[in-house]
Amino acid sequence: MDNTSKVSYLTVGSEEAGQRLDNYLLKHLKGVPKSLVYRIVRSGEVRVNKGRADVTYRIVEGDLIRVPPVRVAEPNAKPSQATMARGPELPILFEDEALLVIDKPAGLAVHGGSGVSFGVIEQLRAQRPQAKFLELVHRLDRETSGILLIAKKRSALVAMHEMLRNDRGMDKRYLALVQGQFPDARRHVRFKLQKYVTADGERRVTVTPDGQESHTVFNRRARYTAATLLECELKTGRTHQIRVHCAQSGFPILGDDKYGDFALNKRLPREGLKRMFLHAWRLTLNHPLNNTPLKLEAPLPTELQAYLDTLEAIDG
Repeated sequence: MDNTSKVSYLTVGSEEAGQRLDNYLLKHLKGVPKSLVYRIVRSGEVRVNKGRADVTYRIVEGDLIRVPPVRVAEPNAKPSQATMARGPELPILFEDEALLVIDKPAGLAVHGGSGVSFGVIEQLRAQRPQAKFLELVHRLDRETSGILLIAKKRSALVAMHEMLRNDRGMDKRYLALVQGQFPDARRHVRFKLQKYVTADGERRVTVTPDGQESHTVFNRRARYTAATLLECELKTGRTHQIRVHCAQSGFPILGDDKYGDFALNKRLPREGLKRMFLHAWRLTLNHPLNNTPLKLEAPLPTELQAYLDTLEAIDG
């Protein structure tokens, strides 16, 4: 490890404005563990315009950010640009001058951090060195597959963030296979959710009276002997929302290693399910710049469809 011994000051540029403080710091502090970034922000060692700030603070152009001395990994400990560029080509569902939509595989993080050397966004930047601007519009959990939006223009990013902030303008649907027989054809689920970070920097969510409002509509798609396929319609976009809503309702997602049934999860690989069964399958929105209606779909990955086929065969 290389110890940087001096305080540094960073000024936010126009192309960096609008992102969260933690994401901004992770980009500038290559090789620094996410847990350390959270720690130096919470302790007040990071200052924005000479004041304390939360990791969720959205930086604006001209902000002056004080960064304390931190320990940074040696450059040769990180994957090279060439290594990232050699990563698998990501399936593209749609692309134009403002927007790139991919079908993210399960097991691939959307960005580096939390013990992950690099993710989707780093890989795309390495594979497209000529691209002037590539930024994630939203996140998908590492274990979740499906539709992921990337902005190719700052104006598109701002417009889509506005849609997400107002919880309208995007219709996001996920498919989840949950434990047990879900009794209702359609159910509205609302809980107040609060984020927290574990000691090792992992994001978790709990239900608490003073949390943020969250709302998911569950639509039953198919029932099996011991499981139910749900289409989950997101009305808000909180961290881990679907996973917590399913678990809190008594129907945890199969294979969920954070909120699921851990004893059941141990048996699932032997039965043919080796990942969490959660997939972002459909997204409809108006194009952020020209307002054209877009309907994007990513079919169930082969391994998830195969598991459903197994359940259908068993139920006969």
